[in-house]
Amino acid sequence: MKICHYNANQAGAVVGDKVYNIGDALVKANHIHAGYTMLEVIDALANNPAAMLVAREASASGASLPLASVRLLAPITNPPSLWAAAANYKAHQAEMIGRVGTYSRKDMAPDELMAEFFLKPTSSIVGPGGPIVLPKVSKHVDFECELCAVIGTRSRKLSEANAYDAIFGYTICWDISQRDPWGIGTHNTRNIRKGFDSFSALGPWIVTKDEIADPQNLNIRVLQNGKEVMTAHTGDMICNLRQHIRFLTNVLTLRPGDLITTGTPAGVSRLAPGDKLHGTIDQIGSMELDVVADA
Repeated sequence: MKICHYNANQAGAVVGDKVYNIGDALVKANHIHAGYTMLEVIDALANNPAAMLVAREASASGASLPLASVRLLAPITNPPSLWAAAANYKAHQAEMIGRVGTYSRKDMAPDELMAEFFLKPTSSIVGPGGPIVLPKVSKHVDFECELCAVIGTRSRKLSEANAYDAIFGYTICWDISQRDPWGIGTHNTRNIRKGFDSFSALGPWIVTKDEIADPQNLNIRVLQNGKEVMTAHTGDMICNLRQHIRFLTNVLTLRPGDLITTGTPAGVSRLAPGDKLHGTIDQIGSMELDVVADA
């Protein structure tokens, strides 16, 4: 099922070219309260089979609107946390050494690399369309396009073998990244450089995990102003999603609605006002973003 957030903070299911209102059905069945957030919807669907049944029934016969007529919002705007993996593709590690003089990680063990996970503020989240706002303080801001896992169940000390038990679904995360003036060399400023308002774009919806057999077998493709700038495969991650969940849950408790974005492949590119981004991940979908200058 494709779970979306649309119009006036409504929860929907995307089926073909239609959006079905599942939020009203879940409220009517007392699985969530009126005025719900998408965090509550995810928690209910992930942990209450009766709620998922109501949602599936509503997506088959409930009220619907044409997908083209609705405004899609970020599929979750209030995740408890947004964990972001750093330098998780070898080709991206190499391009960043040349791009901003970052340090080499080629001899790092997996857990050493995963210890560079960082948090992105939820205030940075925007949905399809954006816009991405380029701050006046910077002359170099890149896009990064990543597979993002949405956690469904409260999880602690999982093994790699049962790591996927924690997952509710998947979405796309654009980790927008300021490179100057604070991103040169080894100075660790990620939380600020990647935390500006609009620097975490999510969407277009959440695809539940039953629809994706293997998250490590997905293609990623990005167009910038109609030109292909990134083509990649999630199988090229240095640390895969099972490792990420094992590592994180042995440090902390993951909760419903937490996000884990898995790092960008090579092909990041500098943004300019007026740019149009179009990103696609197999079996999830596509989303577009507009880029504007700060007023």
